[in-house]
Amino acid sequence: MKKITIIGAGIGGLTTAIALKQKGFEVEIFENTPAFSKAGSGINLAINAMQVFKRLNIYDDIFQNGNYINTMNVRTKKLGFMARANLKKFENKYQVKQVAMHRATLHDILLKHLGPTEIYLNKKLKSLDQTDGKINLAFEDGTNYTAEIVIGADGINSAVRQSVFDNTELRDAGQVCWRGISMAKIDDKHRKELNEIWGKGNRFGFVPITKDEVYWFALIDKKAFKSRDINLLDLFSGYHQTVSDIIMGTPKENILCNEIWDLKPIESWYKGNVCLLGDAGHATTPNMGQGAVQAVESALALSICLKEESSVELAFSRFQALRKKKANHVTNTSWKIGKLAQTSNPVVVMLRDLAIKMTPSSVMDRQNKNVFELNY
Repeated sequence: MKKITIIGAGIGGLTTAIALKQKGFEVEIFENTPAFSKAGSGINLAINAMQVFKRLNIYDDIFQNGNYINTMNVRTKKLGFMARANLKKFENKYQVKQVAMHRATLHDILLKHLGPTEIYLNKKLKSLDQTDGKINLAFEDGTNYTAEIVIGADGINSAVRQSVFDNTELRDAGQVCWRGISMAKIDDKHRKELNEIWGKGNRFGFVPITKDEVYWFALIDKKAFKSRDINLLDLFSGYHQTVSDIIMGTPKENILCNEIWDLKPIESWYKGNVCLLGDAGHATTPNMGQGAVQAVESALALSICLKEESSVELAFSRFQALRKKKANHVTNTSWKIGKLAQTSNPVVVMLRDLAIKMTPSSVMDRQNKNVFELNY
């Protein structure tokens, strides 16, 4: 059985390695960072991700180290309800529960369940090329390596993708996002909730990840972005006091700031013995909380295809057929939600809020079912 080389040791790369090892494959991982760090960011692990982790026998560990979330809300600036999604029916249907947690906690759990595996740190891929069934990997440090099968899980700026395809396009969402972990004390009624507050040209979301920590994110239109030192308290001064408390409860040095981009859906995820996974192949904006979750889905699906198909080409073809439609749906829907949620046109904002409030819960349930359902 051929060894599989994974580029990238993020959530997608590690989950793929675990899934492949459980199927009997030998794996190795090359990661560009010199060391794993505790970045100030959280993650919401939706019902579909938790189904995957249950099938990989990681569910209990993740659930015990995360914060149980049973409701997802869209709220007004003063925390009035616009839409509510109760997850109980999905918990019953799929026999898993949703959690939010620190990304670094999830990363540590994945590393633990991966077990003894060759992980080469500080190995930033420069390019690769395929010749006679072999793949030559050229790294930024001047070293080279020969591989037989390569999985590119190296993120939205994937060197694997850039080496294999020359017609892909990153899209600027026109938004800037801040993320942080706050020690603020919030009302206990929010303990099991993921809340996103929609304003005019800006948004704020928060979800508890431990009994003492709240993960939050804030977005504004890029045209309103003056500098990274912009005063978030001023930006969100019209919001509920909870928002100010969360911002004030976060050390400034722990706040991350990034522009929001995605990858315009591409025609193919593989070529020869190289296949893209996660953000490398289907990067999405964060508006549905499905970026890392879709990578987790792809990890299990790819391992099944490689185990059950008679050739790498058949496995990659089947994997793409299983996953592409849903991943593209998430990318395109998330893009549209972001544009609607960030609108600064007062008339559109009024109509948007009214439409959301009038949308039957059955519609939201149907949309969630389409995302939560696994087809493999």
